[in-house]
Amino acid sequence: MQPKNPMTALLLSFIPGLGHLYLNRFVRAVMYGCGFFGPVALIFLLLVSGGHDEEFIVLLLIIAFLIGVVNLIDMVIYLVRGRVPSSAANVSSVDELTPVPPRADNDRFPTILLSIIPGLGHFHLGLMQRGLSFLIAFFGLLAMVFFIAVTTARSEFLAFLFVLPIIWLYAMSDCVQQLNRKQRGDALMDRTFFEDFQESRSDGKKSKMIAMFLSIVPGAGHMYLGLQKRGLQLMAAFLFSIYIMDVLRLSIFLFVIPILWFYSFFDALQQISKQGREELKDVPFVEWLVHNQKWVGIVLLVLGLYHVTDEMLLRVLDRMIPKINVSSLFHQYFQTFVVSVILIGGGLRLLFGSKKRKGEGR
Repeated sequence: MQPKNPMTALLLSFIPGLGHLYLNRFVRAVMYGCGFFGPVALIFLLLVSGGHDEEFIVLLLIIAFLIGVVNLIDMVIYLVRGRVPSSAANVSSVDELTPVPPRADNDRFPTILLSIIPGLGHFHLGLMQRGLSFLIAFFGLLAMVFFIAVTTARSEFLAFLFVLPIIWLYAMSDCVQQLNRKQRGDALMDRTFFEDFQESRSDGKKSKMIAMFLSIVPGAGHMYLGLQKRGLQLMAAFLFSIYIMDVLRLSIFLFVIPILWFYSFFDALQQISKQGREELKDVPFVEWLVHNQKWVGIVLLVLGLYHVTDEMLLRVLDRMIPKINVSSLFHQYFQTFVVSVILIGGGLRLLFGSKKRKGEGR
């Protein structure tokens, strides 16, 4: 039997228990597998039965998540030790290990493994300040978001968790870059990544890698490159679209959100590719909006009137006319009305716009 591949074991360990089963660690495989998929199966049965307690389901989700994390950490520690079972013939117990002969690049694999947890890979390279800044940024944000969401009892704050993958990807890529520098024989500077931002601002140089990671948030990459107008409009359009879909219950137009995200991301990549070769022009996403800001005021006014009607006027009418549920009728037909107006208005705009262009062509 051929020796086990550590990278394969790491990838399989993202499914709790499977990586340990690959390494013939049967007790841990069963323990982590049952500990994770047991609560998941129980949640599924509770949801199917219909009579479920939300707090109990959340508790089961937390248990499954923690077991999955412990499973992954256990695998990372096991592989960092640099030992894997060589064959089935010499494995007499569940965790009997055979040392792997040292290799010239034996420092690379443990560093990449440890970088899965932000900061640990930097610690392994001796960059204590840099690793600590990534560790605090990741887990500090995680703790703060959950603390605010729990204390305010508003789950909307959990939306800020989307920043965590950005920090995680940036920390891992930075760790790989520092490792490559070390292997080339370059001197490593132990400083926080906040100092990198400050240095780039003072030198006027923009990091393409930072801009690319910030582009995951619509508009943020543009603003980092100095394209304030374009970035602000893209970010506002993206967040405003989410708000409108939620408030007006326009789920039929949810396809607009991924379109805006992809447009912003690939537009940022184009701007990044131009950096250094040509001057970047801060052209607004919707240029006519800059000169016609009254439409922004009209939209804000309409949203304000809608909010007052939905939160105050409809409740008063429900109390005055209890036999007729006015708010229910409003929500039932208002969405249809808005969707119809948007579709009809957009169709007329395209129809008369095409006729106008044909007339100008003649």
